[in-house]
Formats: sequence, C-alpha cells, structure tokens
Amino acid sequence: MELGISTFVENTPDPATGKLLSPYERMMNLMEEIELADQVGLDVFAIGEHHRPDFVVSSPAVVLAAAAVKTKQIKLSSAVTVLSSDDPVRVFQDFAHVDLLSQGRAEIMAGRGSFIESFPLFGNDLNDYNELFAEKLDLLVKLNKSEKITWQGHHRASIDNRGVYPRPYQSELPIWVAVGGTPESVVRAANYGLPMALAIIGGMPERFVPFTRLYKDTWAKVGHDPAKLQLSVHSHGYIADDSQKAANEFYGPYAYVMSQIGRERGWAPMSKAQFEFMRSPEGSLLVGSPQQVIDKILWEHELFGLTRFLLHISVGTLPHANVMRSIELLGTVVAPAVRKALEASAVSSI
Repeated sequence: MELGISTFVENTPDPATGKLLSPYERMMNLMEEIELADQVGLDVFAIGEHHRPDFVVSSPAVVLAAAAVKTKQIKLSSAVTVLSSDDPVRVFQDFAHVDLLSQGRAEIMAGRGSFIESFPLFGNDLNDYNELFAEKLDLLVKLNKSEKITWQGHHRASIDNRGVYPRPYQSELPIWVAVGGTPESVVRAANYGLPMALAIIGGMPERFVPFTRLYKDTWAKVGHDPAKLQLSVHSHGYIADDSQKAANEFYGPYAYVMSQIGRERGWAPMSKAQFEFMRSPEGSLLVGSPQQVIDKILWEHELFGLTRFLLHISVGTLPHANVMRSIELLGTVVAPAVRKALEASAVSSI
C-alpha cells in the first residue's frame, strides 16, 4: 500500500494570536514540506485546487511543476483538480508538463470539488454540475489515450482530429476519480477502469464500506483486470510524539476551519467532544501518536482493501515546524510499520 500526504495549502489565522502567514511564506513552507516527504520515503504528495482566500493554491499543476524539480522519487498529484470548471485539454497539457519535469511522477485526481467558487468564476452553470463532470472526464480519458482526438460534447467546443501536446513522460497519466460518497461517481470510476480516491473527513469510516464494495463489484462486472484495481482513502490527520500533544496542537486550527465551513453550510460549530469522538479508534480523524495512526491506517486497510492512504496535513494552518515533524513521523515511523505489518500479513496468508 502506498502512503502519502494530501493538502489544500490552507492559510488560516493562528487561533491564539490571529497571525496570518503571507501567501509567499505559506508557499515556501509547502515546498519544504514536499521536499521532506520525498526525503523520508513517502510515496505521494497531493495538492488541492481552491478559489477562495483561505486556501493558497488555485493551480495545483503549477505548484507541482515547481515541486517536480525539487524532488526525486515521490509521486505528485492534484487533490483534486476541479475538472467540472476546467478545460480537460488544458488540464492534460499542464500535467503532461509536470510529468516531463518529474520524469514520470505526475498524476491527476479529478473531482467535482467540495466548494463552488470556481463555477461562476469560469462561467459555468451550477445546474450543470453533474453533467459537466461526466462530459469532461470522458474527454480527459480520451485525451490520455490518444495523441489525436475527435470529440463532441455539449459544454465545450468540439475537437476535430487535433493533436494535443506535449505528451507525458509516461505512456498515460494516472487519472484517479475523487469521490465524496456519491454512488454515481463510484460507478463511473469503475466503469472507466480508473482508480478511486474516497474522501473520509467526518463520521465513521465503516459507513463508507458500501461505496468501496460497489466500486469493486462494478469493476468486476465490467470485466476489468482485478489486479489493476486501485483504491485510496484521504482523511484528515496529524501525528505528534504523543497522543495528547497531537490533540492539543491540532484542535485549535482544525476547529477554526471546520466551524468556519460549518457556518457557510449551516452546520453546528466543532466541539471538543465531537473532536475527541472523531479521533477515537472508530472515528474519521487520524490524530494522535504514531502508534494510534498506524493502528487506524491498518484498520482502514482491512476495512476497505486499500492500495493507497493519504493523510491530509493540515486542515487549519499549524506552525511549520509542527507540520514538518508530523511528516517526519509519517515517513520514518508510521509508514515503515504499516508496510512491515502488511508484508507480514501477506506472507501469513500464503
């Protein structure tokens, strides 16, 4: 199983001091985080796309291109590319550049996004939310498979036997479909034979088992090679040297962001009791000591049959040194222990 990090490159005030980093400071911190993730042997670093003031990155491909020349081994992915409001041709070209710069380490994680700011910004109608994603994913998949393409849809100009360049370093870019819990999206990913990334950012992970089962059942029904099935989970988390330290450091920034989003969506503010339940062994948060995070990753691997797990660090802006320590612990303590446990389990099952 691959292990890595996802981030939305949030830039929120320190809840205690009100201090806000400049976008430049936040971006420089991000570059150091990616370099460290590469150095400690993590498999993936994924960056989200947003178009609002509390998140710095609106173009993951640009940032990943910068990271490509600073890293050597780690895979570089979006998390997600909001495909519904973008042009698939441009998305493919941008990530082809990242792939060339990284010598074949680029990936696209395509999704509809959890925020809607990009739709009016780029002139899209929210009433077309589902149709836009379905049509544009179809075009992106075709672009990935063929140098020249003829294509016709409803929401973009037709393409008549045109070449799309540059081509990536890899024969095809890995394209993951990000799913937040919509059965139609699960089925779509399986029908195309694309890897699925499932976001579990609240509640109890066990409630997502029907979605992973639907994905696997649809994959088999369509007749795709079972050996090629890939399934990832992305969850909020944070690791410190001990459990209470992790909880104390993470809660303030996390509660700030989740309460702010809650106000926008009509949810109740985040409470300490809710936070503690979510970081319990049955909850969705992976916040605690290295051993607690190891145990929960292995539990979710058993629950879903994962091939990848991404820990989302962080949700609200934490001190840079704390984030770096969390990445270090993930790469040097958690990941080796998870890999060793899974290897032992595979051997014992033979």
